[in-house]
Amino acid sequence: MQSLQVTCIFHGPFVFDKGDASRIYRALLPERCIVAGVMGRTAAAASGLPVTYADAPPSVVINGMEGVSVMVNRGKTPASGRRFGEIVASRVKGGLIHIECSDQICYLWNNGDRAIAEGICDLIGSHLVMLNSSRDDQPDIRRICGCIPGEPVMIEGITIGYATAEEAVISRKDGIIMPISGIRLKLHGIEKLNAIGCPPLDRAWCKSGWIRTATPANIRRTSPPCGRVQTIDHMGIATYRMITPDTCGILAIGDDTAAVCGHIGAVLGVPVFGITDGDGDSIVPEAYAPGSVIVRTISGTDDQIGRKIAASLPQGDQICWDELVTFLLEQFSGSIRVVRDLR
Repeated sequence: MQSLQVTCIFHGPFVFDKGDASRIYRALLPERCIVAGVMGRTAAAASGLPVTYADAPPSVVINGMEGVSVMVNRGKTPASGRRFGEIVASRVKGGLIHIECSDQICYLWNNGDRAIAEGICDLIGSHLVMLNSSRDDQPDIRRICGCIPGEPVMIEGITIGYATAEEAVISRKDGIIMPISGIRLKLHGIEKLNAIGCPPLDRAWCKSGWIRTATPANIRRTSPPCGRVQTIDHMGIATYRMITPDTCGILAIGDDTAAVCGHIGAVLGVPVFGITDGDGDSIVPEAYAPGSVIVRTISGTDDQIGRKIAASLPQGDQICWDELVTFLLEQFSGSIRVVRDLR
């Protein structure tokens, strides 16, 4: 069978964890496969597929490609999957072919290449739906669809509230996030987001619920025993950008940040020293590379204690991780207690 003359852009972890990526790859044999999305990269690592990684949203990846691109996505619900496709389609030049695996529909947005879309439908056993996207680029208003009441709602990987309806609507005024409908805000999360700066809502990474449900397999520690230590403060989605071959460990500040960094570190073989205060939202299964330690603050927030610990780190590119962990546990024994020890 000849390769279909397309590039597949796989978005998110669920297309890999649920087997969609392998099935579609075998059916289409695309010229190239690219993974967009932070947690998609963790899932793709175990897939065995010949993929490359892009540290950019799907629309940016597609706009930088020549030829026909096919976005493959599995939304949490068909409604959220379709809405995500519409958002991407509104931002790409020309049309978009979007395979939505949550309901096995191939969407052809904005008069894309119909002949190729029909060929894809024949190969994967899907049916074609042709739609036009609407421009909804309001920098100060965002609708997050497909929510399940009670689950966390995130902006840039930080939980800013909890859904109370199937659609959460938020606004940004003078840089501050405000609820419109369908959400109960988490004030501590809003403070964290304000501290790092919230981007315009039409460009921010917004999501509800778990960002991955599968746990990494075959976890090993492969990082060097001594090297650089990266500090990640409430920005777990930046982990891949910061990890280099000489990284021996990660200092992660914040409950959800420790969980995300630990999950990614488990895939990369890099241990984590996570500083938490008990306000995590279980957005990803716990997984840590050997050598990791997770601590809980005795008094004070993870922000306060975490920044003191970060300020105490030695400088240089030859920090020995196991020695550093022992030092931190002794130095801050009055402020933290160990809740997970994988040494």
